[in-house]
Amino acid sequence: MKNVRKYIGGLFAAAILFSVGCSKKLDVPPPNNLQDQQIRDLLANGTPEQIKLIMGSMANNMPLTFNTAGIFGMGVADISYYTNQGLGVMRNLEANDIVLGDQAISDVLAGSIEYNLGNFQGSSGGANNVAFWYYAWGNITKANQMLGFLPDDVVANNSFLQDAKARALVVRAYSYNFLMENYQDAYTQGGKTKLGMPLYTEFNPNQQFQARASAEDTYRFIKTDLTNAISLLQAAGTGYTANPSDIDLGVANFVLARVSLVTGDWPAAVTACNSILSGYSGLSLMTEAAYGGKNTGTPANPVFDPVDNGFLNNDKNPEVILGFPTGIANNYFNSLMNPFGPSYGGLNRAYKRIDERLYNLIADDDYRKDCFQDNTDFGNFTYQPSGTVNTLPSYINFKFAATQSLDGNKDLANSSTCYYMRSSEVLLMKAEALAQQSGQESEAKNTLNQLLAARTRGGSPVLTVDNYPAMAGMTALQMVQLQTRIEMWGEGGLEYYNNRRWNIPVDRSSSNNHINKGQLPVSKMTAEIPFDEMNNNPLMVQN
Repeated sequence: MKNVRKYIGGLFAAAILFSVGCSKKLDVPPPNNLQDQQIRDLLANGTPEQIKLIMGSMANNMPLTFNTAGIFGMGVADISYYTNQGLGVMRNLEANDIVLGDQAISDVLAGSIEYNLGNFQGSSGGANNVAFWYYAWGNITKANQMLGFLPDDVVANNSFLQDAKARALVVRAYSYNFLMENYQDAYTQGGKTKLGMPLYTEFNPNQQFQARASAEDTYRFIKTDLTNAISLLQAAGTGYTANPSDIDLGVANFVLARVSLVTGDWPAAVTACNSILSGYSGLSLMTEAAYGGKNTGTPANPVFDPVDNGFLNNDKNPEVILGFPTGIANNYFNSLMNPFGPSYGGLNRAYKRIDERLYNLIADDDYRKDCFQDNTDFGNFTYQPSGTVNTLPSYINFKFAATQSLDGNKDLANSSTCYYMRSSEVLLMKAEALAQQSGQESEAKNTLNQLLAARTRGGSPVLTVDNYPAMAGMTALQMVQLQTRIEMWGEGGLEYYNNRRWNIPVDRSSSNNHINKGQLPVSKMTAEIPFDEMNNNPLMVQN
């Protein structure tokens, strides 16, 4: 596989730098002579301090694969494609619940190909397709690089190495699932009998090409990685840590819950979710005050301070399972989603607005409705430092709104923390897995009620599945689907991926505020294997 070889070749340079850093502190040969076997010898026979020096940097970089900027081959021209945060936004633009912009000029905005349902999934679709492929394979290569130094006999009972190996296994499993959710039909919608991904387990730029394994074998591989990672984390004493930047049992079980949902293993999904919900001490849901941006200024001079917004400040978000603080956190998602943001956000009128059909389904007593402007224009806003004045339209989102950075800067530099996994999604995954099982509808509704109670506006009657107006007559699964769309709006490309496995097509024809009212069947939502991969791997087979 040519692309895998590219990643590995590039990472050899990183390995040399890694060797330089270690050789200055250890009694080892000069850095360019520090060979793989010498590293293995040090891991097998070195002191604890030497082992941590050897593996510490690689292990600490594993969580950052979830917070990637600089995807291979994507340059720095468009944050939509060289960051994984951008990839998530692009996927959500290929669904129903986000409207891009407010006028026909949307066809020249970042994400317009995706929003207009153009060739984003074709093998020759350029960055619109291949960035997803590169992102996942880059992660797999990094994981395999570290795993190559950590066979079972070297890890043995060393808790530090157990933890390190677990991190790499979680990253590899997550990345293979990412490939499957993009490059094959949904497992429960016919994808089970189709091809999966080539399974690479070595860090070797000269390794032989691999053919695509079956989808069943690919997911067996993914689940084995996650099972082994959980066992290693438990053996290492790495439980549910207080540091959200760790790959801990919560992160491992979160990925396992998602994989179990994708493959229709409902009991396993419930078990993984229960482990998370009971594992963290004091895990709770965001308050009304922290849920989304609040205007503390005036309509004419709005002030949305990210300090008080749990989606932009992890200190106000007790739900975060995996996230990063300022200085480490990438802010590309906020640049794309913030209506008051520069360039990719509101400045160029690239507003991310809620489809009015979904907005109208949110109960008036549900404070999540406050995350969106109603059916009237918000009004004029002056963007700094350019002085450009735009009229912000109806249905713009305040969920990720900020008129300044966390440190008060008006140019929004270093504007937020970031997160990738939160407990609300765990509740929704559990509720779905229950709703999919015969005889578990009541338990699914009870799980949803936990979320609805937390999302009830202060002073209003507690919302439940029985009194939520839009859910009258729905099945438990339909209730879960609606609440997932509301709760997870705009996050992580989730609507697109869920639509594929729920068999929900793109259909904007009845929307009053969608600029593009196109339709796209689920059968057209699976990405083709990129052209370069087809051209260079003689064993590769197209979908």
